[in-house]
Amino acid sequence: MFAGTGTALVTPFAKDGSIDEEALRRLVNFQEDNGVDVLIPCGSTGESAMLSLEEHLHVISIVVDEAKRAKVLAGAGSNCTSEAVSLSRKAHDLGADGILSISPYCVKPTQEGLYQHF
Repeated sequence: MFAGTGTALVTPFAKDGSIDEEALRRLVNFQEDNGVDVLIPCGSTGESAMLSLEEHLHVISIVVDEAKRAKVLAGAGSNCTSEAVSLSRKAHDLGADGILSISPYCVKPTQEGLYQHF
């Protein structure tokens, strides 16, 4: 389902700390114009841990709306299993083609705990 080049997108912010929707749309277009096949908003290596739930979903929504050709692989990971499930479902509802999830961080779940998380 996913092939080619994927880019973990940065989340651009305006001077007032809000998400800069215009800059994010330009970023999506720039990536597609330069051959990127998969756009990855809210990945775990970026700003997603600092976004509110509403901001997180807003970023995914903007990327899904703006992407014309590339697939969207939305970051939906969380240390909290119920939050990860909720983010995954909401990313799906917003039209993301897939989600990225992560192992719980800063805790050491058992193998069964990891299985249950995913």
